[in-house]
Amino acid sequence: MNASTVTSLAQDLFDAERGRTALTPISERHPELTPRDAYAVQEGYADLRRAGGARLVGRKIGATSEAIQKLFAIDTPDYGHIFDDMIVPDGGTIPRDELIQPMVEPELAFVLDREIRGPGVTRADVLDATAAIIPCLEIIDSRIVDWKIGYVDTVADNGSSARVILGTPIERPDLDLAAQVTILSRNGEEVERATGAAVLGHPADSVAWLANALGEYGHALEAGAYVLSGSFTTAVPAEAGDTFQADFPGAGSVSCRFS
Repeated sequence: MNASTVTSLAQDLFDAERGRTALTPISERHPELTPRDAYAVQEGYADLRRAGGARLVGRKIGATSEAIQKLFAIDTPDYGHIFDDMIVPDGGTIPRDELIQPMVEPELAFVLDREIRGPGVTRADVLDATAAIIPCLEIIDSRIVDWKIGYVDTVADNGSSARVILGTPIERPDLDLAAQVTILSRNGEEVERATGAAVLGHPADSVAWLANALGEYGHALEAGAYVLSGSFTTAVPAEAGDTFQADFPGAGSVSCRFS
């Protein structure tokens, strides 16, 4: 795909996010779009965010669980950027009208104490470099109308990222992350439950996947950055007035409210 089209699509997504408007699927308008093209669009969008003053603080991984892959009919993980203005405090409030069609996912975020660069990164490499894990909620949102996304749509759209709520870090965790349970509740009622094994078999395997995927594009996972490893469960739609909480027994909890 030529550079002018990549630039135009990045601007479209940037403007749609700010205008809270949804676009016709990019995959319909540009059926020739490849995953590499889509990541080029994502990088163009990220450049526009940086130009506006946003600071990169982490990365997110999407489509790592069978539940999410079934929800969106996507069978390959993807990734996106996390910027500082996407972070919401634990227990914080998110104005619903700032978003288009938000959904909530419970995840574990990793904080690394050193850079990790692919290829060849393994689960053991990730765990060895893990300074802390953090229970978190990712609020995903699509700038594509009615969530009619294919793989290249969500890749171009920064992995459908919107907001991140971070709980209390657990330093040097001695936890079985594959067996770690999360319980997602909406308005005090349990709506989803799963273990870390749903995330590519182990959340650290997801982080290793990301390090290797970034390596193909000359990027690395940086020390101190947040790495959202992917949702344990399916994503749950959010409306004004909803309160969400994810409980990770033995690893804490995290919550938010939509106003």
